Amino acid sequence: MPVHSSSESDHHQTNRTPHGERGQSYRPVRMGAKGAVVANHPLAAQAGLQTLMRGGNAVDAAVTVGFALGPSEPQGSSIGGDGFVMVHMRDRKLIRVANGTGAAPLAATPDSFPEGIKHTDFKAVSVPGIVDALLSAHEKYGSLPLATCLEPAIELCEDGVPVSHFQSVSAAKYDVLMTAPTSAAVFAPNGRPLAPGEIRRNPDLARTYRLIAAEGRDAFYQGEIAQEIARFSEASGGLLTLEDLKRHRVRWDDPISTTYRGRTVYEAPPNSTGHVLLQELNLFEQIDPATVQYLSAESIHMMVEAKRLAFADREAYIADPEFVDIPMEGLLSKEYAASRFALIDPDQAMPEPAPGDAWEFQDRAPNETMRFYRPGVADAVSGPVPSGGSETTHFCVVDRWGNSVGELQSIQTMFGSCLIAGSTGVLMNNRMTYWHLNEGHINRLRPGQRVRHTMNPVMVFSDPVEQGGDLELVCGTPGGDTQVQTNLQIVTGVFDYGLSVAEAIEGPRWTHFQAQTDSTYPHGERDDLTVEDRITGEAAEGLRERGHNLSLVGPFEGNGSEGAIQVHPESRSLMAASDPRRDGDSAIW
Repeated sequence: MPVHSSSESDHHQTNRTPHGERGQSYRPVRMGAKGAVVANHPLAAQAGLQTLMRGGNAVDAAVTVGFALGPSEPQGSSIGGDGFVMVHMRDRKLIRVANGTGAAPLAATPDSFPEGIKHTDFKAVSVPGIVDALLSAHEKYGSLPLATCLEPAIELCEDGVPVSHFQSVSAAKYDVLMTAPTSAAVFAPNGRPLAPGEIRRNPDLARTYRLIAAEGRDAFYQGEIAQEIARFSEASGGLLTLEDLKRHRVRWDDPISTTYRGRTVYEAPPNSTGHVLLQELNLFEQIDPATVQYLSAESIHMMVEAKRLAFADREAYIADPEFVDIPMEGLLSKEYAASRFALIDPDQAMPEPAPGDAWEFQDRAPNETMRFYRPGVADAVSGPVPSGGSETTHFCVVDRWGNSVGELQSIQTMFGSCLIAGSTGVLMNNRMTYWHLNEGHINRLRPGQRVRHTMNPVMVFSDPVEQGGDLELVCGTPGGDTQVQTNLQIVTGVFDYGLSVAEAIEGPRWTHFQAQTDSTYPHGERDDLTVEDRITGEAAEGLRERGHNLSLVGPFEGNGSEGAIQVHPESRSLMAASDPRRDGDSAIW
């Protein structure tokens, strides 16, 4: 059962909102009994629900949403990008992760970028992997024909999608969307950015989707689509080749997990950095939430300190696990968490934390033939902070049979490279900007390897899945380095403080920026804490007294765009919520 703060009555007095009981919520939780889809665009969510209502399962609906986001939310994702697909099949007692991240082109080396990796340049494009992940998940676990799953997405491409206010303002910031001919045909067909309410169409993308529906993955990775992407890459000075596309294969992994107050929390394994959320939970579990009020200076401080320790470990240990030996069991051990928690002072922010020695808590020695962290090797590198924030999308689905999918897919920064690949209609990623270029860094660019990722789908169960545990929550958010921080706030809000998913998502959000740990290279020097100004003055003052460099931002200007579906433990009804900070919405049945 959730543990509630002893100061609950104070929340009722200070957090009066239309749908808030224990916290703040301006919109009701959407409830259904047969299916729920949450996505960062309402038309994508509705498309997924349409597939559920046609008899499809959660995987079928996820395929629909994954493709529908291309025409409906192009600033956040595209089949020209990458991602992770977490699949839970209830009757099979199975949970798996399709790693849909692509490798750096074989021609890409640090020497390829003497002036750094530019965001709106085809040299920033890595192998797009999400198509293979979605189609592989459908082949293994889907029930409807692929063409049926893609129909709603094709319709959105051809009929068009009204441009939202958020999308209109965002697109106007990127000149390449207006100047590159293939991109301008979609984003500026009249020679200017589309205004709110105008229709954005992408008939070339509809044709690409039809080829995939008819020919499967091979159309994208070696057939007509692949050939056109490779042709455009060469014409644009890119490094991506047809050989790079042909080499790509999805990787299926077991998730990583930890327990949190008796529940089992699952995350994507490396090259995802989902371990950070699990480490944060292991640290915050050391605290009795009944003694630490929700959104107090005490609770925010302890979460921020947990985050800082976990990020120090991320910077030291995590890269492509096929090439780097990672002490994951050590990082996730409760004993390691206890040793790290001892470094946290409840009354004072610590100096810049160093990584711990997770190998000490691993039951084996590191593999000396693989690159792994040694203190002092990953020297800090300064440089100009890249422009443009990290951009991704998250969606989740639960069907009538209790199956679920949580997925993150991304093109890296907003609108990715801003370049549509020739006649394909596919907006391409700029994921190469996650590679480090400095000698000795664990995540240094190496051709043919996968870069370290921030995307992390989350599922929480009553017990381990293989033991028949029941799904209690599936959630996630875009936001690059802020994802694991937002997810921490949602999981603790629901299970420690008894919030509804809407209250957990809409409540005041904090985000910590940690110098020299940015995913995008080169690292920035920013080291501060932002909190939405709906927190109490007492909480703000308490954070400053503890030494945090605190900045208050607008009431809904925090990072991320969380989506979540909670499952009632007895009735199994579905309770869905999306984030008002973006265009997200829930579709329920």
